[in-house]
Amino acid sequence: MARIAGVELPSTKRIDIGLTYIYGIGRSNVEKLIKESNIDGTKRISDLTEEEIGRIGKALENYVVEGDLKREVSQNVRRLEEIGAYRGIRHRKGLPARGQRTRHNARTKRGKRKTVGTVRKEVEAAKSSSSK
Repeated sequence: MARIAGVELPSTKRIDIGLTYIYGIGRSNVEKLIKESNIDGTKRISDLTEEEIGRIGKALENYVVEGDLKREVSQNVRRLEEIGAYRGIRHRKGLPARGQRTRHNARTKRGKRKTVGTVRKEVEAAKSSSSK
C-alpha cells in the first residue's frame, strides 16, 4: 500500500482511480497529476516505485488537499453563518443551501420523515370536557 498525502491508497486499484481516494482530488485533477509526474495511469498502485510515489507527492504539493481543504471549507461555512448570510442560515438549520426545493425532496438533509397529524373535533371535544 502506498501512502500519499497521509492517505493509504488501495494497492489493487489503478493509479488514476486510486488517487481519487485523496480528499480534494477528482478525476480531472488526477489526469493533470499523472501528466505532471510522467507516470502511466493504467499502472497499479502496487507496481509503483518509491521514485514514482515521490514524484506524485511532489506534484500534489501544488494542490490544497485533505486536512487543509477540509479546514478551509469549514471556515468558509462558519464565516457565512457569522455574517448572517442566507446560505449560512441554511447551513445552520441543516437545509439545502443552493436553492433546491424542500417540499418533496431533500431527504438526506432533512432526515427521516415525521408525520404531523391533526386532532379530530370529537377527540378534541372529549379532551376539553374531561379537563373541566
